[in-house]
Amino acid sequence: MREFYFTTEFDLGSSGVQCWSLAQLRRLLAIDMDDLDDIYFDDSQSLGGRVLRGALARRFTAGNTERVAATHGSTEAIFLVMNALLSAGDEVVVVDPGYHSLWSIAESIGCRLIRWRLRATDGFVPDLDALRALMTPRTRMVVVNFPNNPTGASLAHARFDEFVDVVAGSGAYLVWDGAFTELTYDSPPLPDPAERYERCITLGTLSKVYGLPGTRIGWCIGDPRLLAQLLPIRDVLTICLSPLIEFIAARVIDGADRILSLRGAQARQNLDHLNAWAAANTHLVDWIAPIGGCTGFPRIVGHHNTEHLCRRLGNDENVLLIPGSCFGHPDRVRLGFGGDPAAFAEGLERLERTLHSYHTTNTSGPTTGSRVAP
Repeated sequence: MREFYFTTEFDLGSSGVQCWSLAQLRRLLAIDMDDLDDIYFDDSQSLGGRVLRGALARRFTAGNTERVAATHGSTEAIFLVMNALLSAGDEVVVVDPGYHSLWSIAESIGCRLIRWRLRATDGFVPDLDALRALMTPRTRMVVVNFPNNPTGASLAHARFDEFVDVVAGSGAYLVWDGAFTELTYDSPPLPDPAERYERCITLGTLSKVYGLPGTRIGWCIGDPRLLAQLLPIRDVLTICLSPLIEFIAARVIDGADRILSLRGAQARQNLDHLNAWAAANTHLVDWIAPIGGCTGFPRIVGHHNTEHLCRRLGNDENVLLIPGSCFGHPDRVRLGFGGDPAAFAEGLERLERTLHSYHTTNTSGPTTGSRVAP
């Protein structure tokens, strides 16, 4: 990502939808320049400004602002929660594969990671019996991301209560990363587990399904007593948010249904295209369709390690694709489909062309360094 994200034109690797411009937001949300001119660049409150917390509360907590804290993206939320609630030596169950911050911060604290593996043979569907087997009296926290990044898999609605009961029965904290909760395709979003388990903190962000990563706005939802434990770290780390960004974020949350419907329809269009493309190219990719979010995690047929493929796409085809080695599955790639439909279609064509070139080369013997299976 660091090497190719800003230098490639066709994005097949990112995990969010197409970004909005300020002009687009102003038109969609009826923001005029007088609104912006009235903002003073003063400090904001430690858990977020009154207007932003109010907007978040109306959308997620039936108006209870005491259950909401605004953060610098969900990355700060993860950092605050883990550093407030974990200590070196704690056991932390993390979903695997998963978004890197959800396990790397716990690891940096000195926690012992216990990996709850989502298996391709199960369609990446979470196995609750496997989770039960991982839980011990030493389990301090369970960290999950559903719909999952990178696989797009999620819990079935029928198993949601059972999942929460498994965690609650241990007394462990539950960190529920809901970055993709509001973008599902053939089933409604899952409920917020923080509504029924007091030791749960739910995380959200404007970065993924809202298409606003540059705002760096995230949030935590949970028991006010848990949120209060974040304040000592917040006060010496980032202090507060920008009032300008808080204003825009509050308008976005209040207009979320319109924002999400437009980008959700675009992601659905791209997913339909991707499903059809994968069905026509089973000799190239082994595809498991996602339940939600903007990414899938296909296996690339004939490749033991896709890093060479992804570098070739970046250097030669102007395409960003993320190797599965970033998630512990070197034969796979994270394939994002949230972008502009025309650019997405062109990116898939370039990926297909490149994969065919590997297979053509392989017919007469693999080239040195290709990492294509013989």
